[in-house]
Order: sequence, then C-alpha cells, then structure tokens
Amino acid sequence: MRIALLALAAVVLAPVARAQAPLPGPKPTPVYEDTAAGAGYATFHIRAVRPVEELRREALAASPPPQPDSLLAPDLVDLTTLDPAIRLEIRYATTNNFMGAALYTSARAFMQRPAAEALRRALERLRPYGYGLLIHDAYRPWYVTRMFWDATPDSQRTFVANPARGSRHNRGCAVDLSLYDLATGAPVRMPSGYDEFSPRAYVAYVGGTALQRWQRELLRWAMEAEGFVVNSTEWWHFDFRDWARYPVLNLRFEDLARL
Repeated sequence: MRIALLALAAVVLAPVARAQAPLPGPKPTPVYEDTAAGAGYATFHIRAVRPVEELRREALAASPPPQPDSLLAPDLVDLTTLDPAIRLEIRYATTNNFMGAALYTSARAFMQRPAAEALRRALERLRPYGYGLLIHDAYRPWYVTRMFWDATPDSQRTFVANPARGSRHNRGCAVDLSLYDLATGAPVRMPSGYDEFSPRAYVAYVGGTALQRWQRELLRWAMEAEGFVVNSTEWWHFDFRDWARYPVLNLRFEDLARL
C-alpha cells in the first residue's frame, strides 16, 4: 500500500514539479575552473554525412510540411530591439558551430511577439543577479532544420529536429541562449558548451562545478517563470508555451527585412 501511495503521489506531483524550475539557492563561490583564462569549451563538431553546399541546394528547393489554416499569423520581432542587455552570438551565421559552416546569411534573432516579450521579462528577473542574455539562435528557417537533419549521422539525431514535423525554432517560438556577466561582458561557463551533443548538455547532468550548475538553474528558473520550457537534453534550448499555435516558417532573414 505504501508503494502504491508513493507512486500515486509521484503522478500527482510530477506536473507541478515540471511546471516551473525553482529559484536556486545562494550563488556558489567560483573555483579555478570557473575563472581560469580560456575557460570556454571548444566548439563541438559532427562529421556531416554529405557536403554542406549539396545539402543547402536540396533544402532550399524543398518545402515545409503541410499545416492547418487555423494557425496564428506570424509576428516576428527582432530581439535586439527589446533591451540592450540582450546580446547576440549567432553561431550559425559563422563557421563556429557543430556543422563547421555558415548556415545563415546574417546574424539576426527573431521571435514571435508574445515569446519575445516573455524573453524580455525573463531578462528582468536575471538583471538583479548581474546577468544579461546571450542569444545563440531563435527563429530558424525550415530549410536550415532540414540541412541539420540530413547532415547528422543517425546516432546523433536525438539532438536535431525532424524536418518532417518542423522545429519549434521554425515557428519562432524557441530560443537557444546563455548568460553573460553584465559587469564584465564575459559569457558565463555552463556545465557544457553550446550545441554540445553529449550528456553534459542534459539539464539533469550533475557534473561541472557548483557555480556552473547554479547558473544553469538560474537561467532555467527565469525562463520557466515566464512561460518557457527547457529541453531536457539541451540546457540552452527553451520552447515558448504557445509554440503549437504558430506555423512552421521558411522565410530567410533577408525576406524578413522586406516585410
């Protein structure tokens, strides 16, 4: 009976526990690994199964999956217009990413308006702790999601979205981000690097230093308090709660500039 009651309690309490991450306790004291020069991680790379330019041509010629007409009209907002403490480090506009190739034509970051406003509120929660937001990716054209999928070996596809369904990034309702120190401008060190396809990227990973885990949990607390949900295998990836109400988009950044 006791086991049955415990199981029932776990079922009842699980949604509450998943609804929002708690505010972490006091900030731990930094150790050498947190402050050493060159403390950042090397960029993780995959061995693409096909040449990137070949994948790009095929993806640009393809079309996103069919979608219902009942979805909301897009209203994408440039995140840099929200607050100066939102900074960009768009890896996919450079070769410094897991594909080792520039995939975007410019370093831009957009989200649907309600998601963008929620992101700004999350920033306000972090500001008293001395942190700003460092954006690595937000809205992503569908063709890039297809490139990721087609380039990634089967054994590593846990970390990329299936283009047959589309990504929440494609809907303008997902964001990849980290923290930076407002006083120094330096990015913080988390338990793994960004876009690292390894267990160190999991939100439940118990390695790294106490400060790295605390910073990861502080970011999660601020984001989930404003309606985002973290991806369990990527501490940097957050989905906005209303993502399913928006269509998968395939607009390139230069197309958005003309809207």
